[in-house]
Amino acid sequence: MSDKPQLNVFLCAPRGFCAGVVRAIEVVEHALRKFGAPIYVRHEIVHNRYVVDGLKRKGAIFVEELSEAPDGAHVIFSAHGVPKSVPQEAESRQLLAIDATCPLVTKVHREAEIHYRRGRKIVLVGHRGHIEVVGTMGQLPEGAVVLVEKPEDVAALPFAANEPLAYVTQTTLSMDDMAEVVQALKARYPQIISPHKQDVCYATSNRQEAVKQIAAQVDAFIVVGSPNSSNSQRLREVAERNGCARAQLVPRAVDIDWAQLDGIASVGVTAGASAPEVLVEEILDALAEKFDLILDTVTTATEDVSFPLPRELRERVA
Repeated sequence: MSDKPQLNVFLCAPRGFCAGVVRAIEVVEHALRKFGAPIYVRHEIVHNRYVVDGLKRKGAIFVEELSEAPDGAHVIFSAHGVPKSVPQEAESRQLLAIDATCPLVTKVHREAEIHYRRGRKIVLVGHRGHIEVVGTMGQLPEGAVVLVEKPEDVAALPFAANEPLAYVTQTTLSMDDMAEVVQALKARYPQIISPHKQDVCYATSNRQEAVKQIAAQVDAFIVVGSPNSSNSQRLREVAERNGCARAQLVPRAVDIDWAQLDGIASVGVTAGASAPEVLVEEILDALAEKFDLILDTVTTATEDVSFPLPRELRERVA
């Protein structure tokens, strides 16, 4: 009989990779096979160090600005999207560009452009400085999009009560945070136009809902993901807000804060949309070294979404 304490592990489903992340990684891998190394990628293709390091070993070179890529190189834009100035710069330097922007981020870009053409001022709900927010604001001339991060920001907006307005949002926000900001926007500007379909993506909302179902039932929560991953950070916050005080964001098993798990009988485990399942398995292996695990999967949604590769990569790869 084992002398290890028993630990009930509740695995969230869905968890981990979303369709946009799968597509972005496949874009880099297909480009490497088709065109050969090196392939330059502007910004981390997805916000996960394990994924990025794996692609580096295959020949991808990650840069923050196109100026770091030589003229004529193949470059890929990350899943988070880029300002319009970036593909314009690529074209002017004869860089061979492939856009791996998640189609759900592109949807937000198109919405903002349509509102702008129809004469509306645009409010973007998101986190200042996040790469996706920079890309969305960069779809339109400076000043056309105003960013709000929290409900208090709405009071400072300069728009008149009758001004034509619309809002769009970052795709990886906390659903609860977004709802609070949107409520404040609609209270001050009842005529503001909402997205036809919410901008927070299906994977973000599904993963948050799974965490909500489990959080109050467990002693601790582990979210597998990188610190610079917005959707992973939101999952940790959702766990805390819904009754689990001991929630931690863990990139790899070596990063587990074991002190937070001292004396626990149950733990929830999920993974951000940019974290591969192999890292979840690594965390479970680490837990199994210290506990006798009883695994239970809690499924709150099923996902069958997939996105096609960009046209440049769809022909058969030899």
